[in-house]
Amino acid sequence: MQVQLFNISHEPNLSTRTRDPLPENVHISSLPPSVPTEDEPQDADRQDNSEGGVHGKKVVIQTRHTHQGAFLHRHNYGAASGTHLEERVPVPQNDTQTIFSLRKLWAYTGPGFLMSIAYLDPGNIESDLQSGAKAGFKLLWVLLGATVMGLLLQRLSARLGVVTGLHLAQVCHHHYRTVPRIILWLMVELAIIGSDMQEVIGCAIAFSLLSSGRIPLWGGVLITIIDTFAFLFLDKYGLRKLEAFFGVLITIMAITFGYEYAMVRPDQSQLLMGMFVPYCQGCGAVQLGQAVGIVGAVIMPHNIYLHSALVKSREVDRTNKKQISEANKYFFIESCIALLVSFIINVFVVAVFAEAFYERTNVEVNSVCNRTGSPHSHLFPLNNHTLEVDIYKGGVVLGCFFGPAALYIWAIGILAAGQSSTMTGTYSGQFVMEGFLNLRWSRFARVALTRSLAIAPTLLVAVFQDVQHLTGLNDFLNVLQSMQLPFALIPILTFTSLPSLMKDFANGLLLKIWGGLLVLTVCAINVYFVVLYVTSLGSVWLYVLAAFLSVAYLTFVGYLAWLCLIAVGVPCLDPSGRRGNDASVLIEPQPEFES
Repeated sequence: MQVQLFNISHEPNLSTRTRDPLPENVHISSLPPSVPTEDEPQDADRQDNSEGGVHGKKVVIQTRHTHQGAFLHRHNYGAASGTHLEERVPVPQNDTQTIFSLRKLWAYTGPGFLMSIAYLDPGNIESDLQSGAKAGFKLLWVLLGATVMGLLLQRLSARLGVVTGLHLAQVCHHHYRTVPRIILWLMVELAIIGSDMQEVIGCAIAFSLLSSGRIPLWGGVLITIIDTFAFLFLDKYGLRKLEAFFGVLITIMAITFGYEYAMVRPDQSQLLMGMFVPYCQGCGAVQLGQAVGIVGAVIMPHNIYLHSALVKSREVDRTNKKQISEANKYFFIESCIALLVSFIINVFVVAVFAEAFYERTNVEVNSVCNRTGSPHSHLFPLNNHTLEVDIYKGGVVLGCFFGPAALYIWAIGILAAGQSSTMTGTYSGQFVMEGFLNLRWSRFARVALTRSLAIAPTLLVAVFQDVQHLTGLNDFLNVLQSMQLPFALIPILTFTSLPSLMKDFANGLLLKIWGGLLVLTVCAINVYFVVLYVTSLGSVWLYVLAAFLSVAYLTFVGYLAWLCLIAVGVPCLDPSGRRGNDASVLIEPQPEFES
């Protein structure tokens, strides 16, 4: 038997119109929808062996409430063809251990560690070392809090991918209208480009340090571009091998930065106090700005889009509630382990610079570099200003104080961080582009386009900027990425709160409240960060431009937040008087008619 679907709209005055009675073989479906996935496409005609209806067809009318126009619900939920990481890793289902199984955890291990790379990119490393040099151990609690917030957001991201079989960009494509969807895509692309620039430049700086300056910045950028293209095709050899490669890079970071930590031997009591006592004695505007920068550097907007796509690489039967719950549990455990490793590595960097370089002056560092015969002593002017370091100067001062081996080991760690985060950033760019735009290009075309978006501005910076003067650019890129955070946080909170999409796995009341407070906090931090950054530039024209952009930015954020409030169920915002997540549901065929 075939099921033929029609679409009708419920309009307020529909009941007053004269309509012909429905045929006997027509059934109006009004049950809650089953969540369609890319593995279960919605076909126009569904086959059934039973007989009945006119000419063997059973007609089902699909209803949709159109009075509430906040969201669009497109019928075709299929993903773009040729997406990355199409391999599905099997998960053992015959394990006798019902509560916890190491075999299952191992099968689910991988996506969380790829996600955790974004917490270890060169932008984060630079934020860490500046935090240690400017505030000592006093801001470690901010790093811990930002990592915990990031973990909870990554949990929402993974849950969306597991339950729906769609990643966040695809869900945005199906639910947002065209104009806000394009604006949202552009904002996320800006975040990816900013992050990618930091990552590529970080690799270029590492090449410069390893070659003692013989490789210029632009040369390091070209090398990074070439080897990134090569590494991106490692998934041709299997997804598990690709995940193992990322595991090797994380191990290199842990060993290299751990070596620096063991060599400096920070004060453990000060470290623990800074980590668990939320207080910053004697801190001023510099330390407060650094604390804001830590939050912006740790929580990466594109990483939320990435994680929702990576979890789709495991075989999960989405018709089985137990398997979905199990996948959510093991992905959360894996994310906890991965982010714990990334947090420890970040602590290594903060502690090294807090112990060795907090409150040191330029003249002190210049003197030490001269005594050790370093060729880089000219980087530190003969004044009593507090030392300011970035990734490049950080390696130099480590070499001056602890020998050349410390410099080269630092450079290797930065190279591993930059190379791994560049690859995951490229994956993020492709998932975001093909999801928002529903691209059906070849894989090479997508790689070339997404890489070009970041390569062009990065090459311009590399050609016209010296490796020693990139701190200002890094601050600007941190501001840029921090401003894009609401464009990931609001959609993930919106869609994981929709019962029509998430079924029994929708966010509860406490999680909705927590998510809303987090979004408000992030927006407040963004406003403060932007004001702090713009006022430091000292230009009236920049003040005017920043004010104009801020109004447009806050208007769009407010629009997304309004849609989110409708989605989480604020009846006064819904003109129908019904909960927003019910009024905007696209009703699907009854389960008995599904193939």
